[in-house]
Amino acid sequence: MKARIKWVEEATFVGESGSGHAVVMDGPPEHGGRDLGVRPMEMLLLGMGGCASFDVIHILKKSRQDVTNCVAEIEAERAESEPKVFTKIHIHFIVSGNELKDGKVQKAVELSAEKYCSASIMLGNAGVEISHDYEVVA
Repeated sequence: MKARIKWVEEATFVGESGSGHAVVMDGPPEHGGRDLGVRPMEMLLLGMGGCASFDVIHILKKSRQDVTNCVAEIEAERAESEPKVFTKIHIHFIVSGNELKDGKVQKAVELSAEKYCSASIMLGNAGVEISHDYEVVA
C-alpha cells in the first residue's frame, strides 16, 4: 500500500492514495491553514470509522441481515500535551434494517473490534483505549 502527500501552500496538503483517490487536508487559520479540508488527525478517525463500518456491513450482509443504513458516530479524546495522541476513542454504531437480529449486530461489532478492523486494532495496540457499542433502529 502506498500514499503520496503533496504540499500545496501554507498548511494545505493533498493526499493521494495508491488507488488514485485524492483528499485535501488543511490546518486551522491559527496554524496557517485556510480551513479547506479535514485535519490529519480527523482523517485518522475517519479512516478508522470507515474500516470498522465496512466490517460491520460486510459481516451483517454475510449473515443475511437486511441492513438499510449504518452510521458510526466517533468521539475521541487526545492528550493535552505534545504529542497530542488519541487516548480514548469510542465508536457508536447506529444500524437500521428490516427485521435485524440484535445478536447478529452485536456479533458484527465485536468481530470488527476484535478481529477484522486493522485500524482500530492497531490503535488499540498502541495504547489507545477503544470502545464500541451499537443500537438497532427499526
